[in-house]
Parts: sequence; structure tokens; C-alpha cells
Amino acid sequence: MLKLADARRIIAAAEKKAIEIGQPMNIAVVDEGANLLSHIRMDNAWIGSIDVSINKAFTSRAFNISTKELAENSQPGDQFYGIHASNQDRVMIFAGGIPLKNKHGVVIGAIGVSGGAGHQDHAVAEAGASAYTS
Repeated sequence: MLKLADARRIIAAAEKKAIEIGQPMNIAVVDEGANLLSHIRMDNAWIGSIDVSINKAFTSRAFNISTKELAENSQPGDQFYGIHASNQDRVMIFAGGIPLKNKHGVVIGAIGVSGGAGHQDHAVAEAGASAYTS
């Protein structure tokens, strides 16, 4: 079970990476039910990215897939085309959401990051996800 202390550690690692690359970010962590556990908006991070970061975390948990991978499979003609219109338009198909797994490989939450280019969001999310230890 993902706890607040875990979420804080995940966010701290992600924030460190965002500082390292010089890009302010919104960083969200959700639990296994895709409920928001914790969120930060770094100084000067876009206000419009608050919901995007939360919804990237939701998307990763709802489908147990990174939003980067989901985006690659949701292009016209691909198997998940149109998925972004599901779940009351909460599904994000931009890089920056990554499922969090326990030591048994079970998804127990997710991180969502928004505020930069897709590759930046994904790198910051990866840094946060790598800080989780079950």
C-alpha cells in the first residue's frame, strides 16, 4: 500500500530532477484507487498543468501503463485511438505518467508530471518512480 511518506519521497526525487533540468513542474502521486495522495506545484510551474499532472497519474493507474506508451498506441488506426475521450476526459495521452509497482510487480499507484516538454515530464516522472521502494 502506498503511503503519504512514500508519495513525499517520490515527489522529492522528481522535484530534484526538475530542478536539475531547470524546468518547474507539477508533480502528483495517486494511490492504487487512482485517488490523489499528494501534489506539488513548483514555483513558476504552469497553473494549467496542475490538472494535467493529476490526470496523468490517474491515467497511468487506471490503465497500468505509462502515458507515453498509451500515447504511442492511441494514434489514428491504433488499438487505443479515441481513449482520451473516456473517463470524463481525464485520460492523458502525453508522456509524464508512470505506474508505481511494488516488489511483486503489482501496480499500487502512479506518478504524473506536467510542466515541460514530453521528454522532460517523462524524465522527471521516471526519477520519482525510481525513488519508490516497496
